[in-house]
Amino acid sequence: MKAVEFTEPGKYRFVRAPRPTPGRDQVLVQVKSTTICGTDLKIFKGAFPGVQYPHIPGHEFGGEVVEVGEGVTNVKHGDRVGVEVHVGCGTCPRCMEGMYNLCENYGVHETGHAHVGFTTHGGLAEYCVVPARAAHRLPDGLDFDHGAFTDTLSIALWAVERAGGVRAGESVVVLGPGALGLLAMQIARVQGSGQLVVCGTQKDADRLRLARKLGADYIIDVEAGDAVEGVRQLTRGKGADLVIEFAGTGQAAQQAINMARRGGRVVLGGSTSPGRRLDIDLSTIVRGQLSLFGSVANPRGISRRANLPFAHVWHDASAHGGLSEHGLGG
Repeated sequence: MKAVEFTEPGKYRFVRAPRPTPGRDQVLVQVKSTTICGTDLKIFKGAFPGVQYPHIPGHEFGGEVVEVGEGVTNVKHGDRVGVEVHVGCGTCPRCMEGMYNLCENYGVHETGHAHVGFTTHGGLAEYCVVPARAAHRLPDGLDFDHGAFTDTLSIALWAVERAGGVRAGESVVVLGPGALGLLAMQIARVQGSGQLVVCGTQKDADRLRLARKLGADYIIDVEAGDAVEGVRQLTRGKGADLVIEFAGTGQAAQQAINMARRGGRVVLGGSTSPGRRLDIDLSTIVRGQLSLFGSVANPRGISRRANLPFAHVWHDASAHGGLSEHGLGG
């Protein structure tokens, strides 16, 4: 099979590799659609711990099951699937809570852990072996391109759920109009948000226009003025009920906290790599009684749930070209 291989940090090549064979509880997926995520670039540069080279990257892909290993019952040959990236060991305390994204046996293959495209070979290839429990059948009406965003949608859904979801009529602000931010915005709309605001920079102009098409009530260019004050004005001086940050900078995280109302909720999901710093007056959090949530990747089962009730989110995004507006990944 043909594949992209990162031979070492900063170097790659196109290779012909043997077609892999699924083992017990695994399936072989013929990749029909795949993407390159911002995290793939971090892997390429050697900035993601746990990756061993040479390595076939790719963790956002959809395809068809063409072979099943022993013991597989949840999918069969011919099923169209999207792939969940995090597969925990299933036995450590975090996995027992369902938090596969926080597995204490990360990278230990013998325990059953897999981080597809990170600690195991991924989908920038014609075929990829994945644990069967990571393969989710696509609902009717979704194609392989939608399937390639299975993980991305679940990351956005988990970020919203970290804050307890969106309550009817709540004001919601999203910082960072990449794929994750745009999906989080649409999920907030589906869950009944009231005022919906998306913030970005001048280089995000196309994505901000897309955000407007996808349902944002207001757009704020954070470089054109005081974005925090802009949110305050839109919310009659109170601040937003829920702020979701997917911009991935310390400044954006600081703005997110300052945009929230007293007693509001803030989800920080953009800074997945080390090196970002947050400089803020802690009394803003304490006296404001804010609820802050870090959100990374996606726990057990959320990828399956994301593809079912939010199938129409995919249709809205693809109809406006949203699936090509890629941002950070899992």
